[in-house]
Amino acid sequence: MATTNGGQPQEQPAANAPQLNVIAQYTKDFSFENPNAPRALQNQQGQQPQINIQINVTPKQLTTTDFEVELKLEGKAELAGTLVFGFELIYAGVFRLQNIPQENLGAIVMIECPRLLFPFARELVAGAVTSGGYPPLMLDPVDFVTLYRQKMAEQQQQQAAAPTTA
Repeated sequence: MATTNGGQPQEQPAANAPQLNVIAQYTKDFSFENPNAPRALQNQQGQQPQINIQINVTPKQLTTTDFEVELKLEGKAELAGTLVFGFELIYAGVFRLQNIPQENLGAIVMIECPRLLFPFARELVAGAVTSGGYPPLMLDPVDFVTLYRQKMAEQQQQQAAAPTTA
């Protein structure tokens, strides 16, 4: 146990303790389309546009401990079949994972890392929509556990369907 200047005990982190560190986070690509402005801004009927959002997570291992995780948000708002606005954002981060068991790496990279990135990506989208002249689009929290499970199930189905070579 180490002590601080005041003589009070201070816990030392265990050398083998699992660690997840954010090394960097950044916008890789961002576009916002407002093709029908100003006409789309003058929605006299007060109708709510239909909003469709797609979210994908793409990890890439950089070193034995560092991973880049891309969080891709694509969305569009349509009213009566006309595009009101659309956006595409790839927001990424580099994460250092140390002392994590190999069997847990995938879940941490696909669940915890995007969970850390999401609030920043959400803010970028809300700001762009507001700058486009619309009320802020407040994206609901994302269940990355369910997304991870879906992706694992898809991979298992692909592996089961793949022909085996003898």
